[in-house]
Amino acid sequence: MRTTSFSRKTGWLLVGLSLALHLLTVFAFARQPDQLAAFTVMPIWVWGGLGLLLSSSAFYFLRAPLSLIVTGIWALTVLLGADEARVIANLGTPAPQPGTPTMVDGIRPIRVVTLNTSLFRFGDPSDDIAAWEPDIVLLQEATAYHVKKIADRLYGGHGDYRAFAQNGVATRWSISREVRNPDRKFTYFNHNVTVELPDSRSIEVVNLHLSSAATDLRLWQGQCWQHHKENRKQRQIEIAVALRILEDTTSFPTTQPVILGGDLNAPPTDPIKQLLERDFDDTFHSAGTGWGDTFQRRIPILRLDQIHATRHFTPVRCRAVTTRHSDHRMVVADLILE
Repeated sequence: MRTTSFSRKTGWLLVGLSLALHLLTVFAFARQPDQLAAFTVMPIWVWGGLGLLLSSSAFYFLRAPLSLIVTGIWALTVLLGADEARVIANLGTPAPQPGTPTMVDGIRPIRVVTLNTSLFRFGDPSDDIAAWEPDIVLLQEATAYHVKKIADRLYGGHGDYRAFAQNGVATRWSISREVRNPDRKFTYFNHNVTVELPDSRSIEVVNLHLSSAATDLRLWQGQCWQHHKENRKQRQIEIAVALRILEDTTSFPTTQPVILGGDLNAPPTDPIKQLLERDFDDTFHSAGTGWGDTFQRRIPILRLDQIHATRHFTPVRCRAVTTRHSDHRMVVADLILE
């Protein structure tokens, strides 16, 4: 292609747009200001793809090394910033497999599963869950009937379960205590139970279903940005309330092992991670393999469903698993209680 005045101007314009988008993307994802929640609700690789398209197109028009440098910068940014790329550090880590969890150094891990069952609108996921032989199951969008049905299928009447406000926990062991959020505004989102292990130790289990994420992507409208900002703040309040209840009712964060998970309706880059990372490890970051995004099931681009554990646990395996009986993917994590 012969370089003309038009092609040079077009090339430089595309380089400038790509650089401007890169600066905005790095700032937005690094600082996570609430005002830019509408921008960061999408994975960084979505904006990276647009930036790469701009810089690659610039090379077509400009034929200048700068456009290739910008393309390389974008590629590095996506690699370092994408949540999906963090599992590269877990190369060699085995994925959990259906059936009984494989022993680790002579210890049988505790297998935890979380799934938004979508109120069984896509059918009964009991068999899909049972294939993984979990010890603890966190269920969202599940009635008491649904929770009991899954518990009976998994444990044949020998396990235990609790259900509250379309949240539920089922376990092969016994539940000694249940704590329900006393604030009626948040009863839908938070459900705590104490699970008693066979060796007399106990685990606190927190099952969360935070406010549905904003889905308005009409970024050219001011009300879209305001809606995303308010939506994010609501979830920050909810996770703060959940942690306060945990601190008020247990010895957390000192001696009590805690598993916290569910449908957080927020990607791992959301600021709520700052409220969790002081005391919890994200099991997928620590031991995840494969594509970890969980929503939407057919084309998962957001990791909304997560399992976190206090440092009393060592995550050894984690993966997201597709089930036809939900619009979410199921998360399976194997944990060693130290």
